[in-house]
Amino acid sequence: MASTAPLDPAKFRDPVLTARGERRAHVAPTVLETLWFNTGTLCNITCRNCYIESSPRNDRLVYLTAAEVSAYLDEIAREKLGAHEIGFTGGEPFMNPDMPAMLADTLSRGHRALVLTNAMRPMMRWTEALAALQRAYGTRLVLRVSLDHHTKDGHETMRGPRTWTPALKGIGWLVRNGITLHMASRLPADESEAEMRAGFAALFARIGAPVDAHDPRTLVLFPEMDARLDVPEITEQCWGILKRDPASVMCATSRMIVKRKGTARPSVVACTLLPYDEQFDLGPSLVAALRPVPLNHPHCARFCVLGGASCSAAPVA
Repeated sequence: MASTAPLDPAKFRDPVLTARGERRAHVAPTVLETLWFNTGTLCNITCRNCYIESSPRNDRLVYLTAAEVSAYLDEIAREKLGAHEIGFTGGEPFMNPDMPAMLADTLSRGHRALVLTNAMRPMMRWTEALAALQRAYGTRLVLRVSLDHHTKDGHETMRGPRTWTPALKGIGWLVRNGITLHMASRLPADESEAEMRAGFAALFARIGAPVDAHDPRTLVLFPEMDARLDVPEITEQCWGILKRDPASVMCATSRMIVKRKGTARPSVVACTLLPYDEQFDLGPSLVAALRPVPLNHPHCARFCVLGGASCSAAPVA
């Protein structure tokens, strides 16, 4: 059971040593599999459990432009960094007016594009562009839609009233137009993973969504995160104790591009979950950002190491 005690203020203070004086675990990059772009923190809704605090008013991360995305795609090609998967997150990515151009650029270069969306009105503004991209690039375009529960009440408890029906309408449009659909949800404390997957399987059957609820790649269930609650720090010895390979942790294979309000250019950050924490800012160069990352935040422990979760299309083992 997850702790409900407040976080020990002595923890996660030093990138080298834990509160007990043990060597903190670091994760070295192995290969760049996924490059994420945070297209901006503005969103059409405000969710209770949003780790990045997206809302119609939060513009701490401003819109990336198509030119800025293109420059990083150029760096990937020039430096032969791989990054077969390019992810787009927010906020709501489809609030960004350059979103169709970013997707077209990404897909035209041979990358797979994964977009995290709530499938509501901002996405529906771009139906013509999305349909054209699907016709041109097929299954290399994937939209992962967030539903916070398999019931209307459970979903709207987190996302607010009148969010369920528009999301299902958007999902229906994606299905009818043959766009590859994945889903994401949270794993609540009062419901098991098996119960959640069974509930979603029933929902998908009812609405005709071709998603395998029992496949963790197509229905991702994220652990709940609260940086205020206590969690163990991860030491170098924990890899053996937990039988975890550091290479399986998200920051071994991914980075994210953000642009903070008031800055002249984007930066590379180590993790999709920590866009505001400056200790995880690795500078403007993607090549230079491929260096070891200290697991010096509660999310590193709760989400990645103990939770075994990942934001990419293929969750870690």
